Amino acid sequence: MDFALVIFVLFAGVSILYVVHFGVYLVGANFYDVWQQRRRRTRGARRPVENEAECAATATWATRDLPEVEGLVSIVIAAHNEEMVIVRTLDSIQQSTYRSFEVLVADDASTDQTGRLVRDYQVRHPEMDLNLVRMRKNVGKGAALNAALRRHARGQFVMTLDADSIIEPDAIANALSYMKDPHVAGVAANVQILEEPTALGILQRFEHMIGYRSKKLYSLLNCEFVVGGVASTYRMRVLRKVGFYDTDTLTEDIGLSAKITNLGNKRFRMIYGADVVAKTEGVLTFPALAKQRYRWKYGSIQNLIKYRGMMLNPSRRYTRTLTVYRMPMALLSEFTLLVSPLAWTYAVYWSLSTRTPALILGAYATITVYTLLTVWMDENLSARERARLSIYAPTAYFLFYIMDLVQLTAAIRCIAHAKGLFRPPGINTWKSPERAGSAVVVARVA
Repeated sequence: MDFALVIFVLFAGVSILYVVHFGVYLVGANFYDVWQQRRRRTRGARRPVENEAECAATATWATRDLPEVEGLVSIVIAAHNEEMVIVRTLDSIQQSTYRSFEVLVADDASTDQTGRLVRDYQVRHPEMDLNLVRMRKNVGKGAALNAALRRHARGQFVMTLDADSIIEPDAIANALSYMKDPHVAGVAANVQILEEPTALGILQRFEHMIGYRSKKLYSLLNCEFVVGGVASTYRMRVLRKVGFYDTDTLTEDIGLSAKITNLGNKRFRMIYGADVVAKTEGVLTFPALAKQRYRWKYGSIQNLIKYRGMMLNPSRRYTRTLTVYRMPMALLSEFTLLVSPLAWTYAVYWSLSTRTPALILGAYATITVYTLLTVWMDENLSARERARLSIYAPTAYFLFYIMDLVQLTAAIRCIAHAKGLFRPPGINTWKSPERAGSAVVVARVA
């Protein structure tokens, strides 16, 4: 009986935490949407920051003068054996409405036709400033990006892409619009999962939609420190100031944004751009999902440990929302994932055995309603997509339960390899997952 009571309390606690956060995210996201509408109306009225000298006059992140081309965006693509998707990514950049950019493909010792496809693209699109930066050996994603940025990037701004991602035509222009604020150091994109009509694809799409909607609240409260690698945009001088990517964690993208935030998020702000739309492929199999989430969780915990000094830090460099709310909640969420699937499983058993389904039905209704609200309020969905995802919404509870089991497995693996959380690993070499990209890309050079 005592065990049952403990499980019930755990389930109730996790459920209350989720409900409170869902409510806060929902309200905060609505305020963000209002801010975005006002921002669009005044977007043309405010004079943009056109040079780093003006930024330096109002912010303290500028470093020594460096040979950068004003207004130029260096788009850096990390690639390792990406022949199935690399051309699709380049095509999406080619269609951008913002034309002052250079593209650097950091080819990390690919053994397939990735390099050949990029060179072929250079020949077919001579008007595009495209360069291939090849690594002689597999050095890892962070090191490959650093090589391209340090030796070849000339832009005032940097946007990073994964080789399986694509950007909307106005993504670069929209990202740069946030840089009118001289205290904005980085912009997180609105990353969506490419349509995949499978249970796993729907799961990942719902997860991304809900996760990125929460970033609206974090952006409003100025407490975001997690920026993914897809279409993230930074000021080049900020990257130089922090020494670019670190290679001592498994998630170099989170490490970079956390390192910048560590400088003081009152002057080095991370902003979420809901209108900076990028799309990426989800993983295709559950083993690949388990491997991906283990890497993400391991790297996230590594960075939470590495930058634990920001947690509850009284320094005036940081907002209280970051030190008292966002950082502690990021750590707490890792612990709730350890008990959430087990508590939900027992709650279902308890509800059935005692013939009191109200508990589980309430949780199901909460998740379903919140998923529907997220779908209906997403400003980037077409009416057809909104209707289709609304039909899938009643399955979200069960899909998220599956994801919680995957996360639990990842957490257990992290505990089993806990020593590596506190010490730098060796070279973080990487292997791209199976892609769903069109085989037509490969046929172009056959």
